[in-house]
Amino acid sequence: MRTITRRPTALLLTAGLLVLAATQVAVATAGQRQVDRGGRPRLPLVIGHRGASGYRPEHTLASYRLAIEMGADYVEPDLVSTKDHVLVARHENEIGGTTDVADHPEFAGRRTTKTIDGRPVTGWFTEDFTLAELRTLRARERLPELRPDNTAFDGLYQVPTFQEVIELARRAGVGIYPETKHPTYFDSIGLSLEEPLVAALDANGYRGRNAPVFIQSFEVANLKELNRKTKVRLVQLVDATGKPYDFVVSGDPRTYADLVTPQGLAEIATYADGLGPNKDLIVPRDAAGNLLDPTSLVRDAHRAGLVVHPWTFRKENFFLPVDFRQGDPASPQFPGATGDLPAELRLFFRLGVDGLFSDNPDTAVASRHQFFAGR
Repeated sequence: MRTITRRPTALLLTAGLLVLAATQVAVATAGQRQVDRGGRPRLPLVIGHRGASGYRPEHTLASYRLAIEMGADYVEPDLVSTKDHVLVARHENEIGGTTDVADHPEFAGRRTTKTIDGRPVTGWFTEDFTLAELRTLRARERLPELRPDNTAFDGLYQVPTFQEVIELARRAGVGIYPETKHPTYFDSIGLSLEEPLVAALDANGYRGRNAPVFIQSFEVANLKELNRKTKVRLVQLVDATGKPYDFVVSGDPRTYADLVTPQGLAEIATYADGLGPNKDLIVPRDAAGNLLDPTSLVRDAHRAGLVVHPWTFRKENFFLPVDFRQGDPASPQFPGATGDLPAELRLFFRLGVDGLFSDNPDTAVASRHQFFAGR
């Protein structure tokens, strides 16, 4: 990845972005440019990140339903297992922060500390509950300090099963984008995620590369296993720091940084169809949160034959680079205030991404329409 130089404002990025975007279009194959049957350019996908989690408690049917109503092309359920090996949608297997389990005295004795991906985590865990027991819990907003309005919906929704998400998506005619969470850990406790995931997809007619589904993972070994078990499209998730946990277990010295080199991308292309990078790997930030020059990652991934779906695009100042924050930084409401998310989205559309994950799919869909209108 090339050396980048500091640019303190978004305006100073414009010339470089135009040059890089033009280069990326020039090197893209017909497949990477994504054209529909009429030969028209296909718009980048909008993936409802945990549904419309900027407006409803994440990973609830209400959140997914709202994302669909807002125009998302895909909805994203993170998948973990129950004690009786049913796949359910939760961001983590620890559910103390996303459900009212702490208010249930009958489950007080199940609070425990476990080692998940090498870190001690204390709370309540899905693998210690049957599906019937999980059904007695209700979802809560995970980020109440930043999204206080969402707490109005606390206590209204159950933890959905993967099958329920599939049925909702099929009725609405949108795709699904499941993520396997902590696959090495779930393998270690006899609750492997891959087999029930593939079985559910097969049972619901999701077969082959044209099926409206992508499976994503931060680990490598389970994607390679899935590549042998299914023909649906797979996406390698890549964070800005650290390494896949299966690499930690196996002693593989490589990190995520190694996976986004041209050599690493070429290897990913042998078992996956796409790259899901932290957006900072495409447009980095300096220590103060200011945007730097874009990297060549989108271009390099396209050259390897991979689509690029970065994450995560959110409207709150807390998540945005300094360049796109709005309001008075001295205000206590500033972190949760709405920044210029459309400007960030336009930046990434200009760089040629093939899709993106957003907590605010309404803004992503509207910004996509505005950016590509007449192009």
